[in-house]
Parts: sequence; C-alpha cells; structure tokens
Amino acid sequence: MFTNSNKKIIGIIGAMKSEIEAVQSRVENAKTVTISGTDYVYGEIYDVNIVVAMCGIGKVFAAMCAQTMILTFKPDVVINIGVAGALSPKLGIGDIAIADSVVQHDMDTTPVGDPLGLISGINIINFPCSTEYLNVFESCAKDLEANYEIGVIASGDCFVNGKEMKKRITDNFNAISCEMEGGSIGHVCYMNDTAFCVVRAMSDCGDENSHNDYAASLAKASDVAFNLLDRFLKKL
Repeated sequence: MFTNSNKKIIGIIGAMKSEIEAVQSRVENAKTVTISGTDYVYGEIYDVNIVVAMCGIGKVFAAMCAQTMILTFKPDVVINIGVAGALSPKLGIGDIAIADSVVQHDMDTTPVGDPLGLISGINIINFPCSTEYLNVFESCAKDLEANYEIGVIASGDCFVNGKEMKKRITDNFNAISCEMEGGSIGHVCYMNDTAFCVVRAMSDCGDENSHNDYAASLAKASDVAFNLLDRFLKKL
C-alpha cells in the first residue's frame, strides 16, 4: 500500500473525531480503505508512512481497529493518542500521561482466585509499551515544556466519575491516568508482537466533576495530544 516500503510505518488510533481529525488532515497523498465500518487513512506525514483510524469509544472497537490495522498495514508501531482522565495528583487538565504499560482495570476474575486485571490464558496484567518510542515521546514533551508523567494507564469500559472508582484503580494498579481504549490496543499488539505506545492529554481528573471538565476541556486536551504527536513525527 505504501510506495516506499523501506520506511517505518506508524499506526495511529484515536477513539473520537476530536482526537484524530487533525492528524488525518495532515496526511499527504492520502488514500482511504474502509474495513468493518472503520476508515483507515494512509499516506505520509513529514515523509513518514502513516495509517490513521478513528476506532470508536471502548475496548471492543479499539481492539477491532488495532487487529485490522496490524493485519492490513503491518505497522512497526501502533500509537494510541487522545484524551484521558488524570488519576495522579501530579497531573491536571492539559497535562500529558505517557504509558510505560497499560492495564484493563475492569477485567475481573477475582472470584476464582485471580488478581484483578489478569488477562486469563496469557496470564498478564500489565502490557509493556515500547521503550524506544516512549523515550521519543518523553523527549517531545520536554521540548514542548509540557508537564508530563510516565506510568501505568488503565483502561475500562466506563467513564471514571468519582473518588471511589478513582481510588480503586490507583490502589490496585498504581495508575496515573484512565481511559477506555489503550489497554485493549496494548493487548492486541502484544498478541501480534507489535510495538505500541499510549499517550494521552488530560481532559478531566476522574472525580465527581469529570463529566463537566471533560465537556469543557475536550478540544484543548485534543490539541495538546496532537501537538505532542506532531512533534513526535517530526523526530522520526
């Protein structure tokens, strides 16, 4: 699909239009393939081979998108970009969380003796992100003089909106941020031996006012995430 197959292929997945439209608009020589209702826009940005997709909200949509992207385009790395809720006191709205691993906080087979978050069959809780690409993102965050933190990003099919749920996730996973897609993307990438990164800008703080903060800050946080990704692509 790409004219220069010697260059690395970067896959980019975002859940919502606000998280991904700025990236898609930058793709040069863009072509689109639609698979199972999802548009995969591919071409180049800064002479880097890119494929970009809006997966939809939640772990199932994200997993479907990641698996299809890997099988169809064979990216060297899959990057999940977008917004998230802050769990760490070091992060506020507009700040950046860079995952060193991802978990699925709503995976729960504890009644049969498993630890919370364990993915049965492969017996993994934390899926490690690519150190190589994580380091590039950290360098970009420093270049932009952004406030950022590196740590666990936790995913689940729920919008975190209260102290009790927030405490449960931080106590069990030591997570710095929560969202709804990265854990399943990491799971799929692990199963396919594909490098991945999850990078999020904070739209809220996961507390009782998170729904209001999210609505007010979505556009701003999406811009922060895009600016970081743009810097990342320039460095490649």
